[in-house]
Amino acid sequence: MLPHTEPEPSRPVWSWIRASPGTHTWLLIIAITSIVVAVSPDGVDHFLFHRNSSNIQQLVKHPVQALIGSAFWIENPASLALYAVLFEVFHASVERWLGTLRWLVIVASAHVVATLISQQLVLTAIQHHRAPRSMAHVVDIGVSYGLAAAIGVLTYRLPNPWRWFYLAGAVAFFGIPLVTGGTFTDAGHAIALSIGLLAWPLTRHPHPHSLSHAHGHGRAHSDRQRVSRET
Repeated sequence: MLPHTEPEPSRPVWSWIRASPGTHTWLLIIAITSIVVAVSPDGVDHFLFHRNSSNIQQLVKHPVQALIGSAFWIENPASLALYAVLFEVFHASVERWLGTLRWLVIVASAHVVATLISQQLVLTAIQHHRAPRSMAHVVDIGVSYGLAAAIGVLTYRLPNPWRWFYLAGAVAFFGIPLVTGGTFTDAGHAIALSIGLLAWPLTRHPHPHSLSHAHGHGRAHSDRQRVSRET
Protein backbone atom coordinates (compact mmCIF):
# COMPACT_ATOMS: atom_id res chain seq x y z
CA MET A 1 0.00 0.00 0.00
CA LEU A 2 1.40 3.37 -0.99
CA PRO A 3 2.16 5.75 1.90
CA HIS A 4 0.21 8.96 2.19
CA THR A 5 2.12 11.90 0.84
CA GLU A 6 1.95 15.59 1.48
CA PRO A 7 -0.80 17.36 -0.47
CA GLU A 8 0.37 18.98 -3.67
CA PRO A 9 -0.99 22.56 -3.75
CA SER A 10 -0.78 22.68 -7.54
CA ARG A 11 -2.70 19.40 -7.95
CA PRO A 12 -5.37 19.40 -5.21
CA VAL A 13 -7.67 16.83 -6.86
CA TRP A 14 -4.91 14.29 -7.43
CA SER A 15 -3.60 14.94 -3.93
CA TRP A 16 -7.06 14.28 -2.46
CA ILE A 17 -7.37 11.01 -4.37
CA ARG A 18 -3.88 9.83 -3.36
CA ALA A 19 -4.67 10.53 0.28
CA SER A 20 -7.83 8.37 0.17
CA PRO A 21 -7.06 5.48 -2.20
CA GLY A 22 -9.48 3.04 -0.59
CA THR A 23 -12.44 5.35 -1.00
CA HIS A 24 -11.73 6.03 -4.64
CA THR A 25 -10.98 2.41 -5.51
CA TRP A 26 -14.32 1.44 -3.97
CA LEU A 27 -16.08 4.24 -5.82
CA LEU A 28 -14.48 3.20 -9.11
CA ILE A 29 -15.69 -0.39 -8.71
CA ILE A 30 -19.20 0.84 -7.92
CA ALA A 31 -19.10 3.01 -11.04
CA ILE A 32 -18.10 0.00 -13.13
CA THR A 33 -20.83 -2.25 -11.72
CA SER A 34 -23.37 0.54 -12.17
CA ILE A 35 -22.44 0.86 -15.83
CA VAL A 36 -22.76 -2.91 -16.20
CA VAL A 37 -26.28 -2.76 -14.73
CA ALA A 38 -27.23 0.22 -16.88
CA VAL A 39 -26.25 -1.48 -20.16
CA SER A 40 -27.42 -5.00 -19.23
CA PRO A 41 -30.42 -6.52 -21.03
CA ASP A 42 -33.65 -6.95 -19.12
CA GLY A 43 -33.34 -9.67 -16.53
CA VAL A 44 -29.55 -9.66 -16.35
CA ASP A 45 -29.51 -6.91 -13.74
CA HIS A 46 -31.98 -8.94 -11.67
CA PHE A 47 -29.64 -11.95 -11.86
CA LEU A 48 -26.58 -9.88 -10.92
CA PHE A 49 -28.32 -8.32 -7.92
CA HIS A 50 -29.46 -11.67 -6.58
CA ARG A 51 -26.10 -13.32 -7.28
CA ASN A 52 -24.28 -10.64 -5.27
CA SER A 53 -26.92 -10.16 -2.60
CA SER A 54 -26.21 -10.79 1.06
CA ASN A 55 -29.67 -12.19 1.73
CA ILE A 56 -30.23 -15.35 3.76
CA GLN A 57 -30.11 -17.64 0.75
CA GLN A 58 -26.75 -16.32 -0.47
CA LEU A 59 -25.26 -16.10 3.02
CA VAL A 60 -25.99 -19.79 3.52
CA LYS A 61 -24.59 -20.83 0.14
CA HIS A 62 -21.72 -18.38 -0.38
CA PRO A 63 -21.18 -16.38 2.84
CA VAL A 64 -17.84 -14.75 1.98
CA GLN A 65 -18.81 -13.91 -1.60
CA ALA A 66 -22.15 -12.53 -0.44
CA LEU A 67 -20.63 -10.28 2.21
CA ILE A 68 -17.93 -8.93 -0.09
CA GLY A 69 -19.87 -8.75 -3.35
CA SER A 70 -22.87 -6.96 -1.87
CA ALA A 71 -20.69 -3.96 -1.01
CA PHE A 72 -19.93 -3.16 -4.65
CA TRP A 73 -23.39 -2.80 -6.15
CA ILE A 74 -26.15 -0.21 -5.97
CA GLU A 75 -29.66 -0.94 -7.23
CA ASN A 76 -30.17 2.34 -9.07
CA PRO A 77 -27.26 3.45 -11.31
CA ALA A 78 -28.83 6.92 -11.41
CA SER A 79 -27.85 7.28 -7.73
CA LEU A 80 -24.14 6.99 -8.54
CA ALA A 81 -23.58 10.76 -8.56
CA LEU A 82 -25.18 11.09 -5.13
CA TYR A 83 -23.06 8.27 -3.72
CA ALA A 84 -19.95 9.86 -5.23
CA VAL A 85 -20.65 13.05 -3.28
CA LEU A 86 -21.34 11.11 -0.08
CA PHE A 87 -18.15 9.08 -0.49
CA GLU A 88 -16.09 12.25 -0.90
CA VAL A 89 -17.70 13.96 2.09
CA PHE A 90 -17.65 11.06 4.54
CA HIS A 91 -15.46 8.15 3.45
CA ALA A 92 -12.63 10.23 2.02
CA SER A 93 -12.62 12.51 5.06
CA VAL A 94 -12.37 9.56 7.46
CA GLU A 95 -9.71 7.79 5.40
CA ARG A 96 -7.54 10.91 5.20
CA TRP A 97 -7.98 11.46 8.92
CA LEU A 98 -7.37 7.93 10.23
CA GLY A 99 -5.50 6.27 7.36
CA THR A 100 -6.67 3.58 4.97
CA LEU A 101 -6.26 0.63 7.34
CA ARG A 102 -8.35 2.02 10.21
CA TRP A 103 -10.96 3.38 7.83
CA LEU A 104 -11.25 -0.03 6.19
CA VAL A 105 -11.51 -1.84 9.53
CA ILE A 106 -14.37 0.42 10.61
CA VAL A 107 -16.44 0.36 7.43
CA ALA A 108 -15.83 -3.33 6.68
CA SER A 109 -16.75 -4.33 10.24
CA ALA A 110 -19.92 -2.26 10.04
CA HIS A 111 -20.89 -3.74 6.68
CA VAL A 112 -20.37 -7.33 7.86
CA VAL A 113 -21.88 -6.99 11.34
CA ALA A 114 -24.88 -4.92 10.22
CA THR A 115 -25.58 -7.35 7.39
CA LEU A 116 -25.39 -10.44 9.58
CA ILE A 117 -27.51 -9.01 12.38
CA SER A 118 -30.15 -7.55 10.07
CA GLN A 119 -30.44 -10.84 8.16
CA GLN A 120 -30.70 -12.71 11.45
CA LEU A 121 -33.64 -10.44 12.26
CA VAL A 122 -35.20 -11.43 8.95
CA LEU A 123 -34.63 -15.12 9.66
CA THR A 124 -36.16 -14.81 13.12
CA ALA A 125 -39.20 -13.02 11.68
CA ILE A 126 -39.64 -15.79 9.09
CA GLN A 127 -39.35 -18.51 11.72
CA HIS A 128 -41.97 -16.83 13.89
CA HIS A 129 -44.26 -16.27 10.89
CA ARG A 130 -43.98 -12.49 11.09
CA ALA A 131 -42.48 -12.29 7.60
CA PRO A 132 -43.03 -14.32 4.41
CA ARG A 133 -40.46 -16.93 3.39
CA SER A 134 -39.76 -14.90 0.25
CA MET A 135 -37.82 -12.48 2.47
CA ALA A 136 -35.00 -15.03 2.49
CA HIS A 137 -34.45 -14.17 -1.19
CA VAL A 138 -34.85 -10.40 -1.00
CA VAL A 139 -32.11 -8.35 -2.65
CA ASP A 140 -29.74 -6.96 -0.05
CA ILE A 141 -26.94 -5.02 -1.68
CA GLY A 142 -25.45 -1.58 -1.31
CA VAL A 143 -22.89 0.62 0.35
CA SER A 144 -25.07 2.31 2.93
CA TYR A 145 -23.93 0.30 5.97
CA GLY A 146 -20.32 1.30 5.47
CA LEU A 147 -21.43 4.85 4.80
CA ALA A 148 -23.41 4.96 8.05
CA ALA A 149 -20.31 3.81 9.95
CA ALA A 150 -18.20 6.54 8.34
CA ILE A 151 -20.82 9.10 9.30
CA GLY A 152 -20.71 7.82 12.87
CA VAL A 153 -16.96 7.86 13.37
CA LEU A 154 -16.63 11.28 11.72
CA THR A 155 -18.44 12.66 14.76
CA TYR A 156 -15.13 12.65 16.64
CA ARG A 157 -13.46 14.74 13.95
CA LEU A 158 -15.67 17.75 14.65
CA PRO A 159 -15.04 20.30 17.43
CA ASN A 160 -17.54 21.17 20.10
CA PRO A 161 -20.31 22.29 19.98
CA TRP A 162 -20.76 21.29 16.30
CA ARG A 163 -20.04 17.69 17.18
CA TRP A 164 -23.27 17.42 19.17
CA PHE A 165 -25.42 18.99 16.46
CA TYR A 166 -23.90 16.63 13.91
CA LEU A 167 -24.44 13.61 16.19
CA ALA A 168 -28.05 14.57 16.85
CA GLY A 169 -28.67 14.89 13.13
CA ALA A 170 -27.07 11.51 12.37
CA VAL A 171 -29.02 9.74 15.13
CA ALA A 172 -32.28 11.34 13.97
CA PHE A 173 -31.63 10.48 10.32
CA PHE A 174 -31.01 6.79 11.00
CA GLY A 175 -33.07 6.42 14.17
CA ILE A 176 -36.43 7.90 13.21
CA PRO A 177 -37.11 5.38 10.40
CA LEU A 178 -36.19 2.57 12.79
CA VAL A 179 -38.59 3.58 15.57
CA THR A 180 -41.44 4.37 13.18
CA GLY A 181 -41.90 0.90 11.77
CA GLY A 182 -38.50 0.46 10.16
CA THR A 183 -37.35 -2.44 8.01
CA PHE A 184 -34.40 -4.76 8.51
CA THR A 185 -32.37 -2.32 6.42
CA ASP A 186 -33.17 0.50 8.85
CA ALA A 187 -31.98 -1.76 11.68
CA GLY A 188 -28.77 -2.38 9.74
CA HIS A 189 -28.19 1.35 9.32
CA ALA A 190 -28.64 1.95 13.05
CA ILE A 191 -26.22 -0.88 13.86
CA ALA A 192 -23.63 0.44 11.40
CA LEU A 193 -23.91 3.96 12.81
CA SER A 194 -23.39 2.53 16.31
CA ILE A 195 -20.27 0.67 15.17
CA GLY A 196 -18.89 3.91 13.79
CA LEU A 197 -19.55 5.62 17.12
CA LEU A 198 -18.02 2.72 19.04
CA ALA A 199 -14.84 3.08 16.96
CA TRP A 200 -13.80 6.07 19.08
CA PRO A 201 -10.60 4.32 20.36
CA LEU A 202 -9.34 4.16 16.77
CA THR A 203 -9.58 7.94 16.49
CA ARG A 204 -7.31 8.79 19.41
CA HIS A 205 -4.16 8.86 17.26
CA PRO A 206 -4.92 10.45 13.88
CA HIS A 207 -2.96 9.35 10.85
CA PRO A 208 0.37 11.23 10.51
CA HIS A 209 -0.74 12.48 7.12
CA SER A 210 -3.64 14.44 8.60
CA LEU A 211 -1.38 15.92 11.27
CA SER A 212 1.33 16.91 8.83
CA HIS A 213 -1.33 18.40 6.55
CA ALA A 214 -2.64 20.52 9.42
CA HIS A 215 0.88 21.55 10.42
CA GLY A 216 1.62 22.42 6.82
CA HIS A 217 -1.36 24.78 6.76
CA GLY A 218 -0.12 26.28 9.99
CA ARG A 219 3.34 26.85 8.57
CA ALA A 220 1.89 28.34 5.41
CA HIS A 221 -0.28 30.66 7.46
CA SER A 222 2.73 31.76 9.54
CA ASP A 223 4.75 32.37 6.37
CA ARG A 224 1.99 34.53 4.94
CA GLN A 225 1.92 36.53 8.18
CA ARG A 226 5.67 37.08 8.05
CA VAL A 227 5.52 38.16 4.42
CA SER A 228 2.71 40.60 5.12
CA ARG A 229 4.61 42.11 8.02
CA GLU A 230 7.84 42.37 6.06
CA THR A 231 6.18 44.10 3.17
